Amino acid sequence: MIEMQEIYKKYPNGVMAANGLNVRIKQGEFVYVVGPSGAGKSTFIKMMYREERPTNGTITVNGVNLSKLKNKRIPYFRRQIGVVFQDFKLLPTLTAYENIAYALEVIEEEPKIIKKRVMDVLELVGLKNKARMLPTELSGGEQQRVSIARSIVNLPRVVIADEPTGNLDPETSWEIMKILEEINSRGTTVVMATHNREIVNAIKHRVIAIEGGKIVRDEHQGDYGYEN
Repeated sequence: MIEMQEIYKKYPNGVMAANGLNVRIKQGEFVYVVGPSGAGKSTFIKMMYREERPTNGTITVNGVNLSKLKNKRIPYFRRQIGVVFQDFKLLPTLTAYENIAYALEVIEEEPKIIKKRVMDVLELVGLKNKARMLPTELSGGEQQRVSIARSIVNLPRVVIADEPTGNLDPETSWEIMKILEEINSRGTTVVMATHNREIVNAIKHRVIAIEGGKIVRDEHQGDYGYEN
């Protein structure tokens, strides 16, 4: 499903963000990626959807070798991946419904399929009654739920979440986790970078800890393992 082999990533400023990474994530797993700030978590996450390219090594996602993927093929590859960001990245002039529908419109999906899929995911994230609201009319938690709905409307096999609860209060964070758990229970692989010790320790999944660009711990049903 997701495999990294001998991955190195060195930035022009000399920072080694990935230093010999080897990891395999199976279809249907839920994986937390943890570690101190500057450890290489974001690079690890971004390489999975080709936002960053490794300096050396091979990354395979859904059978696609990202090292050999041509730039013009990246948008097609990303249709198989749902990405959830800490800062939501919603289009401010579009309603919740339109933000989600946009992900299907760009791939020229049929209107009747768009309508059904968008309403289905809005129901999943509990926002069916707020479909016509703009992002500014929604709370931070509601905006993140729209972001998650947008990420899964293409029925991706993998959802990559980069600090999805980072800007949210604790109660809202738990609500977001319930949605991610539900998505995972339906067979979607979830890879989530997080600093949220309480969530990692309470909702047990595989934990990959990164420090200095290296995987220092990879535990099934692991703990967070760091002081915040």
